[in-house]
Amino acid sequence: MTAPVFVDPAAATAAAGGVLRVEGDEARHAVTVQRRQAGERIDVVDGAGARASGVLVASGDRWMEVRIEAVSRDLDPDSTLVQALAKGGRDEQAVEAAVELGVTRIVPWASDRAIVQWRGPKAAKGREKWSSLALAAAKQSRRALVPSVDDAATTKQLAARVREAVDAGARVLVLHEAATAALADLAWADPDQPVWMIVGPEGGISDAELDALTAAGAIAVVLGPHVLRASSAGPAALAALGALRGHWSRPGAAS
Repeated sequence: MTAPVFVDPAAATAAAGGVLRVEGDEARHAVTVQRRQAGERIDVVDGAGARASGVLVASGDRWMEVRIEAVSRDLDPDSTLVQALAKGGRDEQAVEAAVELGVTRIVPWASDRAIVQWRGPKAAKGREKWSSLALAAAKQSRRALVPSVDDAATTKQLAARVREAVDAGARVLVLHEAATAALADLAWADPDQPVWMIVGPEGGISDAELDALTAAGAIAVVLGPHVLRASSAGPAALAALGALRGHWSRPGAAS
């Protein structure tokens, strides 16, 4: 069984043979909430990919010390989920599942047909909630990298980011039920090529939005024979990509 994960920036500079002291909420959660005891295996990660694996040797109310036995770095492929805001918490469900499936960046999208909109203070609160969901999901799936959450983007802003990503070598895919290219049929000369997956709201992506995104370099693809909800489309596509590109058949970390 893999060890439970706790986040502390100090994991980035930890060394095998040393003792790493973790203080604050993460230590309290380990010791008081989860009741971790001396002798149990623990991973401390920095949230950016570094992992320090060791054994809990001492603890207090809001601190713990871990004797580090090995350090490594998770090799998560560069993948971005652009998730349209959706009602009923379906966008949040998509974020959680996408993090568990290995996404490294999340972009909230204020699409034309999205019923939910983040405006004013609601924008900051919405991003903060998605960031909290990403952190919890990363810890639950025991990842060393906690995906970042961008500010919400309008379609115009998203098209500009798509163009920049394509120019930098990324492959940007838009899930669309009317697309003629199938996701499963795409060839991947480089399985580690950065990829973006764009998912629309329950009402779908408008023709104008699709035109703007494809003009910026995105490729429209269909995932399968069925129309999926906003909560499941992105995670399903990410799972398919993981299998298609061989990421799920390779170790997830290296020393």
